[in-house]
Amino acid sequence: MASDNSPSASATEATYTTWTPPANSSSNSQSQSPISSSNAPQIPSIDTSIYPNGKKSLSGISLRAFLIGTTLGLSLSLTISLLDLSNLFENPHYLWRLSFFLAALALFHFLEYYVTAAYNTRHATISAFLLSSNGWAYNVAHSSAALECAVAYYFWPRDSYFESTGPVCGVKVQVVVGLALMGVGQVVRTLAMAQAGSNFNHTVQVERKDGHTLVKHGVYAVLRHPSYFGFFWWGLGTQLVLGNVVCFAGYAVVLWNFFNSRIRREERFLIAFFGDEYVAYRKSTWVGIPGIP
Repeated sequence: MASDNSPSASATEATYTTWTPPANSSSNSQSQSPISSSNAPQIPSIDTSIYPNGKKSLSGISLRAFLIGTTLGLSLSLTISLLDLSNLFENPHYLWRLSFFLAALALFHFLEYYVTAAYNTRHATISAFLLSSNGWAYNVAHSSAALECAVAYYFWPRDSYFESTGPVCGVKVQVVVGLALMGVGQVVRTLAMAQAGSNFNHTVQVERKDGHTLVKHGVYAVLRHPSYFGFFWWGLGTQLVLGNVVCFAGYAVVLWNFFNSRIRREERFLIAFFGDEYVAYRKSTWVGIPGIP
């Protein structure tokens, strides 16, 4: 039996009503909707550059990161295998240099993108990996370096290029120096990119943009162009490790000419951007590349 306090059917119908859209055009229906369009949730626009073939393509970035990581892992494993850690300083296989060179290249290109993404995110495009944006000459140079090392191994006695150099704990002096130059060069370049932050760019800037400041702290307090310093000595260090003579000379000439021209051009713009501030800064710092004031 229903309680005397329960509402009757007619009361219920009077209290609760149901809204139904009118059977007219969709535009009129939207205008008569009880929910205001201004209160409707806004769907954020998607940056189309992250789609395939875009300059920040997520698929392109992930593929390159995967290939670089795989290359780094495999080449390091091969290097350790060829060195034979149980007999490291007595008779290491000469060609450990090639796999180590490949690992160093993989690490270099990974760090180029990673540091850009971490400290200068808006410029974290596919080209930040520097895998192809450096041009054909860059790839030819590294291929030539690997080829010279292999040719020297198969057609000349081991270390014939550096017979006069002595060993340090069983390792040739030029290899020790090369490893040191590679380490210093990579660290300085990575620090330079991180400390410059949004002021760092892989291309020379021809106009001053909002927020562009003259960085003078960290490695920039000593070196005027630390990223160039780092790459120059890293490049020469790789050739010492590989035991290359022809490519060492070639790298030295090509890199010096490239950075000398680039620095002169870039500093003309920097003086235009910052005036006397940059002139004073230039006097108190150095480039760190021989022959470039």
